[in-house]
Amino acid sequence: MTALKRRDFLKMGMAASSLMALRSGANLVTRVGGRRETPVKILVLGFDGLDPGLIKIYMKTGKLPAFSRLAGQGGFSRLQTSIPPQSPVAWSNFISGTNPGGHGIFDFMHRDPKNYMPVFSGTESTGPKSTVKIGNWVLPIRGGQVRNLRRGRAFWKVLEEHDIPSVVFKMPANYPPVETRQKTLSGMGTPDIKGSYGIFNFYTNDPNLSKGLVSGGRINEVFVIGNRVEARLPGPTNTFLKEPEEAAVDFRVFIDPEKPVAKISIQGQEFILMEKEWSGWKKVRFSLIPTQSVSGICLFYLKEIRPYFKLYVSPINIDPSDPALPISTPESYTTELAKKFGPFFTKGLPADTSALDNNVLDEAEFLAQDDLVLRESVEMFDYELGRFDSGLLFYYISSTDQRQHMFWRLLDEKHPAYDPRLASKFGNTIENIYIEADKMLATAMARADKDTVLMVMSDHGFNPFRRAFNLNTWLVEAGYHKLLNPWKQDQGELFQNTNWPKTLAYNIGLNGLYINQKGREREGAVDPGAAAEALAREIAQKLEQVIDPKTGEKVVLRAYVAKDVYQGPHAAEAPDIILGFNRGYRISFGSPLGRFPKEVLEDNLMKWSGDHMGAAEVLPGIFFSNRVILTDFPALYDLTVTILNLFGIESPAGMIGKPVL
Repeated sequence: MTALKRRDFLKMGMAASSLMALRSGANLVTRVGGRRETPVKILVLGFDGLDPGLIKIYMKTGKLPAFSRLAGQGGFSRLQTSIPPQSPVAWSNFISGTNPGGHGIFDFMHRDPKNYMPVFSGTESTGPKSTVKIGNWVLPIRGGQVRNLRRGRAFWKVLEEHDIPSVVFKMPANYPPVETRQKTLSGMGTPDIKGSYGIFNFYTNDPNLSKGLVSGGRINEVFVIGNRVEARLPGPTNTFLKEPEEAAVDFRVFIDPEKPVAKISIQGQEFILMEKEWSGWKKVRFSLIPTQSVSGICLFYLKEIRPYFKLYVSPINIDPSDPALPISTPESYTTELAKKFGPFFTKGLPADTSALDNNVLDEAEFLAQDDLVLRESVEMFDYELGRFDSGLLFYYISSTDQRQHMFWRLLDEKHPAYDPRLASKFGNTIENIYIEADKMLATAMARADKDTVLMVMSDHGFNPFRRAFNLNTWLVEAGYHKLLNPWKQDQGELFQNTNWPKTLAYNIGLNGLYINQKGREREGAVDPGAAAEALAREIAQKLEQVIDPKTGEKVVLRAYVAKDVYQGPHAAEAPDIILGFNRGYRISFGSPLGRFPKEVLEDNLMKWSGDHMGAAEVLPGIFFSNRVILTDFPALYDLTVTILNLFGIESPAGMIGKPVL
């Protein structure tokens, strides 16, 4: 048997495809000392979730001087978002210059019609096609891969074909990064080392806390014996075993008997933390087979020593200095950054919103963690800006989105989770992150020369999430979804209680409703074609008439029938109806996972209190530029075509936007 390199094992035998050859664009590019130069440079700042309504308020009160100055230099407009206005959908519109019918991403979650189970929309992991068994080990030989499911051509690949250099920093919906010679680092959608959106670990002996799995994390019971704690940190599932199980590393905590301080010992590393102190990044290595291992990085936070021991460990990020999964192009780009900055956040959504929602971290602790993310973003932006001398630089910032999700309740007195005490301390959190965005913009403006086109964008806006709509429950009450045992309606999940042969429609995902079609779904009940379309329009009409008895407001502002709003080769893969919620409403947390709570509508008491799952008309993003904007309400895919147009490139077939500068 031919010996396999470590990377071959870690990537499960993932096959590499050949890179596309570059074509010269002599009319656009000159070369100085082997370096490519373009007569125009384009700098794009992507602030996730910046809302035009809040921008206008903060500009009017003088809190965003850089945004105000940029609007005066060129222009400011609302930006048409995607349908639905979810981040992976919206950023895919921008990446591909199409709508979801062209790129095939319709939600965070899609569904497998063969079994009605939710699946991630953006990536697909497949095991090796060929393996060899040696004792208790199953070793991959060839064929395994992690695949990006977004279709359409990424605009930086079009630039590559014209020999125009690009740096695309943490672009959402680009994991694994599409193959290119451009420098790219994957963003939202990049998993932790376990392959999830992020699983934290919390270690405690507090009897008041339930132990076990929670949404986005695990609460582990430990015992303090002789001022010492013995614990295990779980890592990736070891699929090299005949019976796969979690790899894990042991660690110990030695507690000072008098002072609020402890020493943590893990894999030969020892470090001391005071109570309420964060560690720096710690590297951990998980053994998979005797000669192979996977490296990750994590943060420790000593929350409390007495009366109860409480230790938080962040989700284990992919180690950028030794990535076990593909997160950059070329692979050397992430190791270059790690050499310059040391370990850094690689998980696509770096701030641990689940830890805040589960009261593992409080508001101040969450902000301390996200401040680490923000400082890192600012430092890396300064580095990339300092060497940006040609082509395109796209730079993404996540903190604007994450803080609005978690702190909207503290600027909205009508929110069910509004807390006046917390509002007095943290009510300005969202305003402050807009001010931080303004500071980054000021830096960009100071560095931009006369040949630099500066564009600032967000993928969508924001609004309050006060009331949750249980769509599957509504479908049951309206007679479109049948249960095997109606008296067990609120029990189980993943449609365990669904009578599929009698069910006409179901909800999976945050905005999607599917007709249970014959020949498409495993146990379809509705004839395709005219019958399915008629049913979709009937349900859409009824959804737009749903009134919340508590508020008297419409719950669903727009129920879009997919064939009316999507065009392109993948439009048939869309949900049959896309719900556009009214301001203040969103899908519940349970319905997208096949649950049927008893009430159709319920208050949202979670800290996740701001959102953007509404109708696209009420959630536009923002667009600023130092060049005059030619249209009042451009769309995300217009910006894609605008970038190409500024470099003198005609938009390829399939892109649907128009230049707006």
